[in-house]
Amino acid sequence: MSIQVNAFIDANHAHNKVTRRSHTGVLIYLNKAPIIWFSKSLRMVDTSTFGSEFIALKMSTELIKSLCYKLYIMGVPVDGPAKVLVDNNLVVRNSTIPSTTLQKQHKAICYHYVHENVAAKIICIAFIPSAKKLADMFTKLLGGMKLKSLCQRVLY
Repeated sequence: MSIQVNAFIDANHAHNKVTRRSHTGVLIYLNKAPIIWFSKSLRMVDTSTFGSEFIALKMSTELIKSLCYKLYIMGVPVDGPAKVLVDNNLVVRNSTIPSTTLQKQHKAICYHYVHENVAAKIICIAFIPSAKKLADMFTKLLGGMKLKSLCQRVLY
């Protein structure tokens, strides 16, 4: 029996009102079971939503690669590339094209790392509408009903 890996990613640009640092949230599923959830404030201030999302994508790619390696070591087959779902069309487009015009070094490094893993078919990046994004619970302050709804969807 093979396992499908799915990941939901979100970045909240300039979330912290004092330092203006972004916040990243990642939720990784094995089949329909949430196995890794990750929430972290970034160490640097980013100037764009695109940069924050791309850094979140790089972080999730690292988590997915380590998870797939652990599964491989244990003899568990993974079914195809991991599906990574993001809500930024620009990030989806830029991660799949073979050239970049990114000027900042940390964004260019994230781009090349992610693109290398897309080309190696370790991950497959797709767009998901913001309304269906499960990683919101790790990056945004939500009201009671919205948080309850997301928790129910995460845990089925």
